[in-house]
Amino acid sequence: MLSQRDVAFSQGVYFLATGMWPLLHLESFESMTGPKADKWLVRTVGMLVGVTGALLLRAAVRDRVTPEISALGVASAASLGAVDTLYAIRGHVSRIYLADSAVHGAFVAGWAQAIDTTPEVRPPARNIQPPKF
Repeated sequence: MLSQRDVAFSQGVYFLATGMWPLLHLESFESMTGPKADKWLVRTVGMLVGVTGALLLRAAVRDRVTPEISALGVASAASLGAVDTLYAIRGHVSRIYLADSAVHGAFVAGWAQAIDTTPEVRPPARNIQPPKF
């Protein structure tokens, strides 16, 4: 059984790699996915996916997969997977995006069955004194 840390780590690596790819070598990215009219948009999405991947990866490495990190993982994978599927089926983007969508679906499934193994971190006790009147 996978832990949330395992899923966050895997998705983080994948998102960081796929997000950085068009930033580092747009030519090879387009050779795989097809030509893009709006290069700025490809780079913008790449940065957002890369940043999401970096955050997932950092949380996994630090063993701090919070409910917010889990929600980020599920929501980003589900959103990108839905867009990939919709636009590939309609023929607006290359069918290679269906493979990417399958990977996103695997991440959503991974999050759905993952076990939360993050150590509980309690906030420090506060020594709050009642007001003196």
